[in-house]
Amino acid sequence: MEETLTITFTPELKAILDNLTHAEGISPENLVQAAIQDYLFIRQFRALRSQLMQKAQTLYTDNDIFEMVP
Repeated sequence: MEETLTITFTPELKAILDNLTHAEGISPENLVQAAIQDYLFIRQFRALRSQLMQKAQTLYTDNDIFEMVP
Protein backbone atom coordinates (compact mmCIF):
# COMPACT_ATOMS: atom_id res chain seq x y z
CA MET A 1 0.00 0.00 0.00
CA GLU A 2 1.41 3.36 -0.97
CA GLU A 3 1.43 6.28 1.40
CA THR A 4 1.84 9.99 0.84
CA LEU A 5 4.54 12.03 2.55
CA THR A 6 4.54 15.80 2.34
CA ILE A 7 7.98 17.41 2.11
CA THR A 8 8.70 21.12 2.34
CA PHE A 9 11.52 22.45 0.14
CA THR A 10 13.30 25.76 0.24
CA PRO A 11 12.85 27.71 -2.99
CA GLU A 12 16.51 27.05 -3.87
CA LEU A 13 16.21 23.31 -3.35
CA LYS A 14 12.94 23.18 -5.29
CA ALA A 15 14.58 24.99 -8.22
CA ILE A 16 17.46 22.49 -8.23
CA LEU A 17 15.00 19.60 -8.04
CA ASP A 18 12.94 21.01 -10.91
CA ASN A 19 16.01 21.57 -13.09
CA LEU A 20 17.39 18.09 -12.43
CA THR A 21 14.14 16.25 -12.98
CA HIS A 22 13.51 18.18 -16.19
CA ALA A 23 17.03 17.47 -17.46
CA GLU A 24 16.79 13.77 -16.63
CA GLY A 25 13.20 13.37 -17.77
CA ILE A 26 11.96 11.91 -14.49
CA SER A 27 9.31 13.02 -12.07
CA PRO A 28 10.23 14.72 -8.80
CA GLU A 29 8.47 11.87 -6.99
CA ASN A 30 10.69 9.26 -8.67
CA LEU A 31 13.85 11.24 -7.93
CA VAL A 32 12.92 11.65 -4.25
CA GLN A 33 12.00 7.96 -3.95
CA ALA A 34 15.34 6.94 -5.49
CA ALA A 35 17.21 9.31 -3.19
CA ILE A 36 15.48 7.87 -0.13
CA GLN A 37 16.14 4.30 -1.31
CA ASP A 38 19.82 5.11 -1.79
CA TYR A 39 20.01 6.75 1.64
CA LEU A 40 18.33 3.80 3.36
CA PHE A 41 20.60 1.31 1.58
CA ILE A 42 23.68 3.23 2.72
CA ARG A 43 22.38 3.38 6.31
CA GLN A 44 21.68 -0.38 6.31
CA PHE A 45 25.08 -1.05 4.78
CA ARG A 46 26.86 1.00 7.44
CA ALA A 47 24.86 -0.61 10.25
CA LEU A 48 25.65 -4.11 8.98
CA ARG A 49 29.31 -3.24 8.55
CA SER A 50 29.45 -1.84 12.08
CA GLN A 51 27.83 -4.97 13.52
CA LEU A 52 30.19 -7.25 11.65
CA MET A 53 33.23 -5.20 12.64
CA GLN A 54 32.26 -5.49 16.31
CA LYS A 55 31.92 -9.28 16.06
CA ALA A 56 34.89 -9.96 13.82
CA GLN A 57 38.50 -10.55 14.72
CA THR A 58 39.54 -9.49 11.23
CA LEU A 59 38.59 -6.30 9.46
CA TYR A 60 36.07 -6.47 6.66
CA THR A 61 36.48 -4.27 3.62
CA ASP A 62 33.59 -2.43 2.00
CA ASN A 63 33.72 -5.00 -0.83
CA ASP A 64 33.31 -7.82 1.71
CA ILE A 65 30.20 -6.14 3.07
CA PHE A 66 28.78 -5.45 -0.41
CA GLU A 67 29.02 -9.18 -1.11
CA MET A 68 26.97 -9.90 2.04
CA VAL A 69 24.24 -7.33 1.39
CA PRO A 70 21.34 -8.77 -0.64
